[in-house]
Amino acid sequence: MKTLIRNGWLLTLDSDSTVYDKGYVLIEDDRISEIGQDEARQFELGKQADEVLDADGKIVLPGLVNSHTHLFQTFTKGLADDKTLLDWLREEIWPFSLQMEEEDFYLAALIGCIENLKSGATSVVDQHYIHTTKNTSDNVFKAMQKSGIRGNLCRCFADLDYHPDLKEKSSVVMEELNRLYHEWHGLEDKRLTLSVGPLNPWGCTPELFKESAAFAKEHGLKFQVHTAETQAVVERTVAKYGKRNVEFFADLGILDENIQLVHSVWLDDQEIELVKEAGAMVVHCPVANMYLASGVAPVPKFISNNIPVALATDGPGSNNSQDMMSVLKFTACLHKVSTLDSTVLRPEDVLKMAVTQGARVIGRNDLGQLSPGMKADLILVDWKKPHIAPVHKPASALVYNANGNDVDTVLVDGKVVVKAKRSVFVDEEALIEECQNRIKAIRKALGRS
Repeated sequence: MKTLIRNGWLLTLDSDSTVYDKGYVLIEDDRISEIGQDEARQFELGKQADEVLDADGKIVLPGLVNSHTHLFQTFTKGLADDKTLLDWLREEIWPFSLQMEEEDFYLAALIGCIENLKSGATSVVDQHYIHTTKNTSDNVFKAMQKSGIRGNLCRCFADLDYHPDLKEKSSVVMEELNRLYHEWHGLEDKRLTLSVGPLNPWGCTPELFKESAAFAKEHGLKFQVHTAETQAVVERTVAKYGKRNVEFFADLGILDENIQLVHSVWLDDQEIELVKEAGAMVVHCPVANMYLASGVAPVPKFISNNIPVALATDGPGSNNSQDMMSVLKFTACLHKVSTLDSTVLRPEDVLKMAVTQGARVIGRNDLGQLSPGMKADLILVDWKKPHIAPVHKPASALVYNANGNDVDTVLVDGKVVVKAKRSVFVDEEALIEECQNRIKAIRKALGRS
C-alpha cells in the first residue's frame, strides 16, 4: 500500500529542523519511504500511489504523543473545578470511579482516544489505576484497539495508604502485570503496548516498587510514576520515609534511565542532580499543574541539565481536555512568565518535547520525525483559518495559534484514522450519546442531580 501526501507544508522535526514548502511524504505500508518538495517527483509518485492525500493548506508533522493521562476520567470532566488535588480525589474521583461499571471503562477510554486523535495525538499513555473489576484494563486496551490510536496502557496500582476499595494486594498486581503483558503487549503490530506504573511514592510499599521495577526491566517495559506533584505529596513522603520523592526512588535503586517522573513540580536542586545522573526523564503536565494550582515545574532547569522532558495533558479530571495542541501554547507561555524570560522556550523546542521526547516515553526510536524509515504516524493541521493565517513560520503557528479543532487528518501506522476531522472507525455521535447517558446514571447513583 502506497500513500502519497502532497502539496503540504512539511515540518520534519529532524535534527536540522528541515521545513519543506509544498512538499510530499510517500508512505509505503506503515513507514515513510521518501520526503521532498520536487514538483515533478510529486506528480510521478501520484501516478504510482494507491491513495493520494492533498495537503494544500495543511501543515504536515509527526503525530504528538500524550505521554500521561487517565482515560477513565473522561467521565469526570468539570468535577475538579476549584479543588485541590487531594480534595478532588476524595470528593470526586474516588466516589465517581467506584460507581463506574466495567463497560464504562471501555466507553470512557474510547471517547478519550478519539479526542486525543482528533487533537493531534497519535500516541497516548494511559496510566490506568481503577481496577474495581478484573477487566477494566482489558477494556481500555480494547478501546485503543478500536480507535486506531497507538496506545500504551501503563498499568497503575497502589497497595498502601490509598482508598481501601482501590488498593490491591501486591500479588494481584504482579499477576495482572504478567497477564496483561502476555495477552496484550505487542498486539496490532506493536501498536498496543504495556508499561508499569506505581501510583505515587506513598501509595506503594517499597517492596512493590522494587518488584514492579524489576518486572519492567526484565520485560523491556517503561516505568512511570507520579512524582512531587504538589507540596503535600512531598511532605507526605518525607513524613513517611524521611526522604523527598526522588531521594526515595534513588535509595530504592529504581531511579534509572527507564523511569519517567510525571509532574516533578517540587524537585529541589539535589533531586534534579539525581535525575540527571540517573538519566531519567520528566513528563510535564502544565495545564493540570495550573488547573489544580500545584505549582510550576522547573522545566527550563531540567532542560539546562539535559534532562529529557515530554509533554502530556494529564487526565481529563484535572484538565477537562485532552487537547495536546493546546498544551503546546500553555507550555511555552507558562515558562516564559514564570522565568520572566521570553526566550526560554522556542516553538521548535516545545514541539520536540511533544513529539521527539514523547517517542522516548513509549520506547520508540522510529517515531518523532518525518524521515525515510520512520513510522508513518502523521497529522495534517489546517492553517488556512483566520485565527492562524497568515503564517510566517509553521512551528510558531502550531504552538501559538492552532488548537485541536484544526487537526484535519491523522494517520497511525500509515492508516488514516481521522479524515476531514471525523473518526474513521467510530460513530462519534452514538458514542457521545452513550457516554452522556452513562454519566447521568452514575450521577443518579451518587444522589446528584
